[in-house]
Amino acid sequence: MNTSLAPHTAPQSITAVRLPARASLQRPEAAAPVEVSDDSRRIAEMLTLLAESVNVQRRVLHAGDTVYQAGERFSHLYVLNSGFFKIVNTASDGREQVVALHFKGDWLGFDGIAQGQYGCDAVAMDTGEVWAIRYDELLAACMRQPQLLAVLHGEMSREITRDRDSLLSLCTLSADARVADFLRYWAESLARRGLRNDQITLRMTRAEIGNYLGMTLESVSRALSKLARDKVIGFVEKGRREVSIPDVAALGAFVQRCGGAARPTLQ
Repeated sequence: MNTSLAPHTAPQSITAVRLPARASLQRPEAAAPVEVSDDSRRIAEMLTLLAESVNVQRRVLHAGDTVYQAGERFSHLYVLNSGFFKIVNTASDGREQVVALHFKGDWLGFDGIAQGQYGCDAVAMDTGEVWAIRYDELLAACMRQPQLLAVLHGEMSREITRDRDSLLSLCTLSADARVADFLRYWAESLARRGLRNDQITLRMTRAEIGNYLGMTLESVSRALSKLARDKVIGFVEKGRREVSIPDVAALGAFVQRCGGAARPTLQ
């Protein structure tokens, strides 16, 4: 059964947060050293500022758990402290569409502000931690602390940029290029958060990747096989969930060879 963050749950105040310098998706002994990026510092500073400024309710979720569901009354925004999450939109006829992917430091729930209810489902793809922040308390804190208001506006701007760039990729790139760009985006998102990106675990099935990219499962599989034949990526295990990426820049070059410009790097 999916577990959601109930809006009526009382927030728990915290006074300090220990932020790891780096986390890994692989076994600790397999992790390679990664330089701390500017984005990693920004995220750490943002989390510290939130912990010092507002009451934060922290919760660990597992794969398949929901942070919130479409139609649920809006009351909180959510910040990802760890893990990988997808946003799923359900049409009136029951069709589901993966419309966004989110990583550590991303915010969830902006779609609920205008209508007073969430418009999509936010679902965990693996074990992760979310921070729930009451929206009214956040606004009050922003009135006292302009720096916090600047952080909130910055995250809203990043959300708009991500949506725009995803649409650009979907509308302008070939099927093979879309898969390459998807892997590049995932790897670069990990690197910006100080995580290992030369070997990644795909947290989505081939069908989910196809749903997100507007492709069939077969087209995704063919594109991955082509990338492997061209030695742009490699498969670490027979199950083909573990993907090695010797050179992330090679994915961008592959996109260029396919006739489309690669998606700009999100900041």
